[in-house]
Amino acid sequence: RDSSTSRGLGDVYKRQMSSIADNIGSVTRRIQKATLKAGHGPGSVHLLVVSKMRPADDLRRAYSAGQRSFGENYVQEALDKMEELQELDAIEWHFIGPIQSNKTRQIAEAFAWAHSVDRLKIAQRLNDQRPPSLPPLNICLQVNINNEESKSGCALEDLIDMADAIEEMPNLSLRGLMAIPDPDQPEAELRSSFRKLANALKHMRQEAPRCGPLDTLSMGMSGDLEMAIAEGATWVRVGTALFGPR
Repeated sequence: RDSSTSRGLGDVYKRQMSSIADNIGSVTRRIQKATLKAGHGPGSVHLLVVSKMRPADDLRRAYSAGQRSFGENYVQEALDKMEELQELDAIEWHFIGPIQSNKTRQIAEAFAWAHSVDRLKIAQRLNDQRPPSLPPLNICLQVNINNEESKSGCALEDLIDMADAIEEMPNLSLRGLMAIPDPDQPEAELRSSFRKLANALKHMRQEAPRCGPLDTLSMGMSGDLEMAIAEGATWVRVGTALFGPR
């Protein structure tokens, strides 16, 4: 490879890195502005980079821009990236895709968070398979907030019973709730979906006060994060606004 080609590739890498860093800065400012407008404390809303289907180099560029929390949907893809990026300190890996029973061991062993626990069987397997050398796995219960047939998630009316059962699982820390509302809803209905999830978390705090911190609402994405933050989101999951469309 001649020097001009190497310089050209280096310039491309710098532009890509600058673009991702600029986008992270832009999204972070959106989060900060929305947090302030909603009257929440500074730093109370966290950015989770949705890195599924993105090469490890894109994650490395986001890391260089200060990002540490990454959300993955596919177990094997995530494990491959963890291996490739193992030299980077303090990366926090979040699993945000549907959880299959045959993948729970890998999730329990490799991730710090699982946002998409939708039934007790999955919670029990994650608890049983979490290595004792690791801290409890942070989990959110995924709620099918719009009762869509195509979406994973538990029903609102099942949350208290699930929380009570998870309280008995020492290797899990129940942090709160996650939902993926239908983004094609009218704005008023989308806001209502976010509010419904926030109200469900408040109800859980009242009815199941011993069941973990219950301090987390994982909701909102690139196009609606301001609305989600206004309704109480503490994690917003953003991919497209950082990397562009897949």
